[in-house]
This record gives sequence, structure tokens and C-alpha cells, in this order.
Amino acid sequence: MYKRFGLFLIGVGILFSVWTATKRYRREVTKLPSAATVKKESSEVGEKNVTFERQLEKKEIEEKSLIVREIPTFGECDTPLSESVTELTGNVDVETYISLEALFDTPLKKRLKRLGVSEGAPLYVRIFKKEAVLELWVEKEGRYVPLKFYRICAYSGKLGPKLKEGDKQAPEGFYRVYPRQLNPKSRFHLAFNLGYPNAYDRAHGRTGSYLMVHGDCVSVGCYAMTDEKIEEIYAMVASALKHGQRYVPVHIFPFRMEDTTMDDYSEHRWYDFWMELKEGYDYFEAEEIPPNVTVKNGRYVIEEAMP
Repeated sequence: MYKRFGLFLIGVGILFSVWTATKRYRREVTKLPSAATVKKESSEVGEKNVTFERQLEKKEIEEKSLIVREIPTFGECDTPLSESVTELTGNVDVETYISLEALFDTPLKKRLKRLGVSEGAPLYVRIFKKEAVLELWVEKEGRYVPLKFYRICAYSGKLGPKLKEGDKQAPEGFYRVYPRQLNPKSRFHLAFNLGYPNAYDRAHGRTGSYLMVHGDCVSVGCYAMTDEKIEEIYAMVASALKHGQRYVPVHIFPFRMEDTTMDDYSEHRWYDFWMELKEGYDYFEAEEIPPNVTVKNGRYVIEEAMP
């Protein structure tokens, strides 16, 4: 009898152990999220991602719907436009401020017609070395508006001014193109001399000669365009000079000289020189007319534009 009772107790113990283990297992399982919960949470994350993407799309659509003055940034000639910096303007003229793509892609004659100006109107040229962009601005009703932008095909050297003959460096600074500097018979298709060295360059002992904007897409110290592009640029410069503009200002910057960009180059060798150039850059950005630039005591002096 005692033997049977002992076996009974052993059986009860085994059953109790199994029951306890089973209960513990069920308790642990209930801590795990159900399939429905996982699906719900995944759905919520997906909805958040979709909502975020839709917000981005909405923002992009809203930005594209604005009439803006856009600034290109890219590296090589004839490569797809990668990104742009957008600067909102007040008192927007729909006929003047158009999309960035239009400034590069719209035919020159169509842009002239759209603006209501003709070849021969006063012209202003800006070059940005890092972005590899040449800009044409034309005078309309007392201010300069963007006419057409071109991708520079090639230039040599790096950021910073040209210092001496043979350094293969493209210049930076404020230059003037007079009629005598046009060369319709250039071996690089068409060309105009930038006028380097100017008074500032000479004051700093810089040497060099025959620094041009020309065609043929090859450069040793010059800014080279494709032949098709130099034909348009040259024609506009020559026509402006022919119709009475005394000289065409050509202002060459290392990059777009916004304050945040300048901060990035605060330790650069040429920072002080670039700060002088920035004064001219800022003047045009504010006044929409090229400043009168002179040289005094070896420094650029930015003066109010002459009528």
C-alpha cells in the first residue's frame, strides 16, 4: 500500500512540474506581439514613411510652383544639372525670373524675345570657377536680369588667382572687355581677351598674357566653351560694344560667395583676397547692377555703379 502511495506522489509531482512549466511558457509567449500587432505596427511605420515621402513631394511641388531666381551648382561641362540653390526674390517679374533649366536650355533668341530686349543691350558677364558656369546678364529698365547661362567646357588650375606666366591658372577678379580685345580670328574659333593682368594684378606683381574666354573646349589658363556656346557669347559681347557700351564687365569668382560658403573657406590661403571679391559680388546681388570697380593702394574698391 505504501509503495502505491509513493508512486502516486511521484506521479503528482511530475504532473505539477509539467503544469508549472506549461504555465511559465504561456506567460512568456503572451509577452510576444501577436501577428496582428506586428502587422499593425508595420502598417503604422509604413504610413509614417509614406506620410514623410508625401510631405517631401508636396514641398518639392510647392517650391517648383514659386517664381524664383535659382543658382546652379555642378562640376563638369554638359553634365545633367545636379542641384540648385534657390533664392526667393521680392517684386518678382514673371518675364524675368524663370526656371533654372530655361536659363540653360532656352535658345538665346527666344530668351531675348521673352525679355523684350535685343542684341546690343548693355551686357554683364559673371563666371564662377568652382561651379563651372558663365552667366550673361542684360540690362532692362535700369537693372540687369539673367539672359542665359552656359556650362564652361574646360578651365585649368584650381581655386585662387593667377599669379605668374606659365602657372596654367585661370584668373579671378574684376576685368573689362573693350572692343580691341575681341578676336574673331582666334585659333580657338572665337575669343575675347579678359584684360589680365589688370591694375590689381600688376600691383601684386602678377604676370601672364592672353587669358581669354574662347571656344574649342581646351584650356591652358583660359575659360573654354564649346564652339556653339562661344558663338552666342561672343556675338552678345561684340554687339553690346558695337551699340555703345564702353566695355563689358567680366567678374570672375572662385564660387558663389554667400556668407556660409565663405565660412567654409575662412582658413584658406586666399580668403582675404576673396573677401575683396565678395564686396563686388554682394553689390550686384543687392543692386542688380554691376558696380564700378577701381584699384587703390593695391586693393579693389567697390563703388556705386556709374550711369
